Amino acid sequence: MSIEFTIDGKVFSAEPGQTILEVARANGIEIPSLCREQRISKTTSCFVCVVKDCKTGRFLPSCSACPAPGQEISSNTDEVWDMRRTALNLLLSEHSGDCEAPCTLACPAHAAVEEYVRAGRQGDFLKALTIIKERIPLPMTIGRVCPRFCEKDCRRNVYGKPVAINDFKRLAADLYYDTYMEKLPEETGKRVAIVGAGPAGLSAAYYLRLKGVAVTVFEAMPKAGGMTRYGIPEYRLPKKAVLDREIAHFEKLGVSFEYNRTLGKDLSLEDLKKDFDAVIIAIGCWKASGLRCEGEELAVPGIDFLRNVAENDNVAANPGKTIVVGGGNTAMDCVRTSVRLGSSDVSCFYRRTEAEMPAEKIEIAEAKEEGVKFEFLIAPVKLEKRQDKLVLTCRKMELGEPDASGRRKPVEVPGSDFEVEADTVIAAIGQGTMAPEGLPVNRWGNLESETPAPGLYAAGDCVSGAATVVEGVASGRRAALAVCKDLLGLEEKAESTIFVSRGSWQSLKREDLVFLRNDVSEKDRAKQDLIPIEERVSSFAEVAATMPPERVMAEGERCIECSCTDKKNCKLRQHAETYSCDVDAFKGEKIAVSYDTRHPLIIQDRGKCIKCGTCVKVCKEVVNKTLLSLKLRGFSTCVGTAFDGGFPDNCAECGACVDACPTGALDWRHKA
Repeated sequence: MSIEFTIDGKVFSAEPGQTILEVARANGIEIPSLCREQRISKTTSCFVCVVKDCKTGRFLPSCSACPAPGQEISSNTDEVWDMRRTALNLLLSEHSGDCEAPCTLACPAHAAVEEYVRAGRQGDFLKALTIIKERIPLPMTIGRVCPRFCEKDCRRNVYGKPVAINDFKRLAADLYYDTYMEKLPEETGKRVAIVGAGPAGLSAAYYLRLKGVAVTVFEAMPKAGGMTRYGIPEYRLPKKAVLDREIAHFEKLGVSFEYNRTLGKDLSLEDLKKDFDAVIIAIGCWKASGLRCEGEELAVPGIDFLRNVAENDNVAANPGKTIVVGGGNTAMDCVRTSVRLGSSDVSCFYRRTEAEMPAEKIEIAEAKEEGVKFEFLIAPVKLEKRQDKLVLTCRKMELGEPDASGRRKPVEVPGSDFEVEADTVIAAIGQGTMAPEGLPVNRWGNLESETPAPGLYAAGDCVSGAATVVEGVASGRRAALAVCKDLLGLEEKAESTIFVSRGSWQSLKREDLVFLRNDVSEKDRAKQDLIPIEERVSSFAEVAATMPPERVMAEGERCIECSCTDKKNCKLRQHAETYSCDVDAFKGEKIAVSYDTRHPLIIQDRGKCIKCGTCVKVCKEVVNKTLLSLKLRGFSTCVGTAFDGGFPDNCAECGACVDACPTGALDWRHKA
């Protein structure tokens, strides 16, 4: 005889023995569960499927509770959601693993690093490029100039050196960029103007075209590229061989360019807003900071120096004895460019120590190889001209307490002033935004928001301040997605919000790493081939060559693939995101890292196990085996085999427990 009861005010009938969860799902009511598997007996271990009995006020696990006549169940109230969120947060509190590889999380563009490295390791560089271009529309450029955020967080840093990730991007792009072509959708009829053809503007144009939006890019300079063309020297990024090829691809996609059009001169925001459905400002940071001392007007701004060289096809006068003040990548570009222009005496003055320099370590090392001298803990006080020489008065510094940037603040040393002569002094200590009139700016003079006004969007350095090319590309994509949401109603599926991590590589030991492949290479990191030092200092030829495919494929064997094998299907993560959970809501001890990798195809990661017991019951009740059992008690409970003998070889022929696991605690070693 059927039982009538209500769920969320609607009457349903249940057969004797049916659970509330079964009735709900049969009638299209979504109730989450982690431990319920239709083929096994009730478990009631995770409490994620909780509902409320409105008459008694009790919270019930719907996977095991059977309905009673006249019962009133609520499954979708704030109170019920809060209970489920609490249950999920408790599970997350002792759950460990890596929902995503740290290299991907470190990439500002969130490129699927592990996936394109895997494709490269397998020799499929066209597939690698396809994956890369989902997030990085300038792979040839970024493959050369990226500061390699991904490599800094690579888990191979735990022992040895990181995987040479950026070289996969560079090789894949160099091999296939000219023949690769995206499939464009039908035109939407919407038109967007982008002011600025730098990395952010180009990125925004790319993603808008992929959504069928017509794009016109207005650029103040004679050619596209922004800082990649006029700020990054030829020896790092060849313009004809690389950048021009990338820009040509945008034209193939249907992006229109109008050059020598400057905002505030022959281009106004008001006119653009009238003529286009939306406007994206991506004007970059072209306002150079001075030396901040008396006579600073006598110094050449670093970005002006680099732009002059670029505009004149790397032909410029020998700057003579040169002093570059600054410690960032622009400063390194200036000193190395000065060497190539013929200066035999080039120095870099920086007010902190080398350890605090924001420039990339490889840039500093290569500058030293090229003969650049570095003087640390020195700050300019005055710059003046005496006869035909510049005289820079400097003061020695010492490091005090950390400032807002986290670096120790330089403090003046009284009575330490000294003078030094130079033919050229270059100020490379920062850049700012020349913001359009009428738009709100922050205290640094950058645009206050990526959405300054209705119908108006902003991206790149003019919002963030001077940043890297890959950060500009990421910002441009965000702007494009915002435009598509407002104009087309297309809302990009939100990226994952739950990221469980084992921690940074600095906090891990080698035994904390799991190797998903048996053949992870222990070879040293692959090296790029550099042109001879004699050629480096006397020309603007590209310093580093693209690695050959066989070397990159071999380098891919060093990747240990440390993201969760179940990251696309993990039910714990899916439910946690649905219920806006917080992995740090409950803090405490986590289960120690423990793997069983003895089986050639199956891996057991106990840190991911939520002790739902599903695998144990599937093995016993479905497969009719008793290979698995819950062992120990309390917090230390884990799933294991008899006498810790490991999984038998023939388990690979079944895999029922692997397929039933909701969190990837049991999974196949080899990812698809």
